[in-house]
Amino acid sequence: MPKKLLTSKLIKLILAIAICLALILFNPKNFFAPVRGFFFALAYPFQKTFYFSGQAMHNFSSVLFSIGDYKKENEKLIRENNELLAKLANLEDQKKENDELRRQLELSPRDKYELESSLIIGQDQRGSGSWIMIDRGRSDGIAEGMPVIVYDGILVGKISEVYEKSSKALLLSDSSSSINASDVQTSAKGILTGEYGLGLMLGMVEQTDIIKVGDDIITSGLGGLMPRGLLIGKIEQISNTPDKLFQQAVVRPKIKYSDLNVVFVIKQMK
Repeated sequence: MPKKLLTSKLIKLILAIAICLALILFNPKNFFAPVRGFFFALAYPFQKTFYFSGQAMHNFSSVLFSIGDYKKENEKLIRENNELLAKLANLEDQKKENDELRRQLELSPRDKYELESSLIIGQDQRGSGSWIMIDRGRSDGIAEGMPVIVYDGILVGKISEVYEKSSKALLLSDSSSSINASDVQTSAKGILTGEYGLGLMLGMVEQTDIIKVGDDIITSGLGGLMPRGLLIGKIEQISNTPDKLFQQAVVRPKIKYSDLNVVFVIKQMK
């Protein structure tokens, strides 16, 4: 019984306090204005603290969200920038290839030969520079044995393997390469072979023939599909074979094979 009485009194007290607070807050006819003013004055420091704390938390949350947004935007800009740089590099590379092809087309002997221009798409990975892959093949009329040249009719090799859209060309420096060659100044003839990717050797030159250091070596046009007059290089050194039967000469190629980017395949004479 005393417990129920205590509970009843507590409920009445809570109701009375609630009614007082309601009257103070709503303040009908400004009757409780003094009390209301006192209540707000008492609560002001707490209200101010809570207000500024709430503002600080709101600002802090805004900063966190802004940082997250900036980070995402920055990552997006970096990704787009990298994509643009990749496209620009690709365009620059294409422009360089087109400029090189245009320059070599202007210098190539197109009045003498039917030429197929091609880009180099692969090369000897052993570093000896004995073969290259080009982006022209059977569908372009390429066949085995066709000469491969660069500007001004400089011979660099010949086609050894043909595929539908590409071909492999053995360079003159390959050990299996063999070309009939001639000295421009003296008309001495010999066989030009590769020295395992290290250089060129003109051999089988008769002892009665005259060859000199600095002479130009060209194709002689004897046998096969190789036309006469394609420039190969210059004689650097002359010696005799061990049996003294023939002369031989080290030939320096006219160009550096590792620097090749564009070549031309001679399909036929005009």
